[in-house]
Amino acid sequence: MKPKVLILCTANSARSQMAEGLLRHLAGDRFEVYSAGTKPSIVNPFAIQVMAQRGIDISNHQSKHLDQYRSQQFDYVITVCDHAAETCPIFPGKAKRIHWSFPDPAAVNGDDATILQSFIHVRDDLERTLAKWIESLTN
Repeated sequence: MKPKVLILCTANSARSQMAEGLLRHLAGDRFEVYSAGTKPSIVNPFAIQVMAQRGIDISNHQSKHLDQYRSQQFDYVITVCDHAAETCPIFPGKAKRIHWSFPDPAAVNGDDATILQSFIHVRDDLERTLAKWIESLTN
C-alpha cells in the first residue's frame, strides 16, 4: 500500500497545489498525494502557468477544504505555510507532521512579471525541498 500524503496551506490555491503536482511528478506513483486548505479558494492561474513550464498540468485541480480529509488516515501531513501549521487539526492514525514555511507568492504586489517571478521562485524551492525529502526516505 502506498503512503498517503496530505499537503496543506491556507487557500489551497498556490503552494499546496504546486507541491501536490511536484510530488506526483518527482515520486511517480510512490505516494497517494492530496492537497487541501484551511480556507480554500481557487487554484491560482499563476500556479497553473509556472507548473506548465515544468510540464506538469494542474489546470484541472480543485481547491479543497481540509475537512473532507479529516476522517482519513495519512502517513504524512505536510504544511507549506505557517498559518496552516498553526491551525492544522490532528489527523487520526500515525501521520507524521512536517512543516516547511514558504512565502505566499499570491501575496506579492506588482506587475504580472513580478508576480510570475515570485511563483517561479516558490515552485523551485518546493521542488528542491520535495526532492530532498523523497531522497531522505529512500536512504
